[in-house]
Amino acid sequence: MPKKEQRFVKAHTQNRGTVVVYADRATGVNYLVVNSGYGVAVTPLIDKDGKPLVTEAPQDES
Repeated sequence: MPKKEQRFVKAHTQNRGTVVVYADRATGVNYLVVNSGYGVAVTPLIDKDGKPLVTEAPQDES
């Protein structure tokens, strides 16, 4: 059975993994994920006009 492609790929990691940016392969939208203690926050990244930050064809970082 072929391996199912992951929808989200890790685009950037910072601060030992507590701050991560994921890119959605289907839409190209980038999401910021912050993990702090027992809490996690997820939000789309936006540009200066307030529109979602979109990248073309995110590549798998593995």
